[in-house]
Amino acid sequence: MGLKRSAEDDLLPTGKVAKAKIEGDYALAFPSLSHPVSHSPAFQRPSQLITFSYSPSRVLQFDDSALRYFVNPPHGADLNHGYKHWTRRPEERGRIDGLLSAWSRFKKNLNGQNPEIGVISWRGVITKILTAPYEERDAWELNVMCVDGTMYFEEHLSDARLKEKSDLEPRHLLQSYYGYSFESYCTSSTPNERNQHASGSSSGASGAVGWGGDVDTNVQWCSVVKTKLGDTRIVIGGEVDCVRGGYTGNTDNFVELKTSLSIRGAQDEARFEKKLLKFYFQSFLLGVPEIFVGFRKPSGYLTTTQVFQTVQIPRLVRGKPGAWDPNVCLAWGDQFITFLTNTVRGGSRGNVWRIKFTPKIGVSVVLLDDVDVRDVEGGERRVGFLPRWYWEEINGAVAYGSEVGAQTRSEGASSKIICSSDRDP
Repeated sequence: MGLKRSAEDDLLPTGKVAKAKIEGDYALAFPSLSHPVSHSPAFQRPSQLITFSYSPSRVLQFDDSALRYFVNPPHGADLNHGYKHWTRRPEERGRIDGLLSAWSRFKKNLNGQNPEIGVISWRGVITKILTAPYEERDAWELNVMCVDGTMYFEEHLSDARLKEKSDLEPRHLLQSYYGYSFESYCTSSTPNERNQHASGSSSGASGAVGWGGDVDTNVQWCSVVKTKLGDTRIVIGGEVDCVRGGYTGNTDNFVELKTSLSIRGAQDEARFEKKLLKFYFQSFLLGVPEIFVGFRKPSGYLTTTQVFQTVQIPRLVRGKPGAWDPNVCLAWGDQFITFLTNTVRGGSRGNVWRIKFTPKIGVSVVLLDDVDVRDVEGGERRVGFLPRWYWEEINGAVAYGSEVGAQTRSEGASSKIICSSDRDP
């Protein structure tokens, strides 16, 4: 990577430049977990701005056609069911095109107002950032652009990483499927089917009691919310699994669905409580109030289910050895955003930065050279990773009358948009 810049010697008010052990032009040291957080930044309750759907052909639609409604799954459900009929979306770069289309559409209703937004990102990326203080194994990389004071985050996946995700071992692929299968058992396409599973009826000719239909991961219903961490306003988009009861137009009855191995002892309990960190922030960031967890046997059969209220999850782990603290995560997230803002602002509007997180070490930041930027663009009509139509729109060069036109101008981006979400492995 070229165009390297010296770190200079300026110390940031919320974190110091750390050169040792971290390769990069700028760096932020890993936070200490041995000292309590002196100040936790405020986090504003997420407010929904807009929703949209992805169709089976991966076309983005500004409707609620992909919305699903919660139903209780049958006891002992076989999560292996339907595996051979799974339509699995190919692994591709985590573009933010769909989120930008939704944000663009929402702004058209603001009568020319241009709200000051500090960050626009998928939920999966913000979750990785906030949970980083407790991440011990997995490194990650982001691409970042800063245009007119707004930072755009995109997960960076190398070709090798994409191949790794595409070529999962059969055992890991099946375990990944269990989460999607659980969603099928727990959801219905209409709200009036709530008692279907309880009555013991089966869905069509599938032969499985309570089966909600074959899994197609192209289909998603997404919500876009606005929130605030410290002084930074953030727009976040993410998939919503279902709603409980009728859809009310806000996040109050959203439900997140998760699966986990049944807890058989203290070690399993500790492992599950660690998983609750990501469960918590995935829901917390979108304003999802309820997480419905299905516990399964290693063989994939459902044993029990349990409802967790999102706001109460931190209390379940508080005071336990090695417990995570959401205030540590929020403080780190605020520090990360402040550090990044001070690092990337003021440069060329088309600059692309690469952020790399290394567990237990910290974060490094480098400015990409032209060769690396072309790799980020991937031969598509983009400026950095921003689609060309959006770049022209925010620069006032082109006024689009509809999002359909915008999608067409992004060279079929609807087939390439990925709404990142974290699944039970």
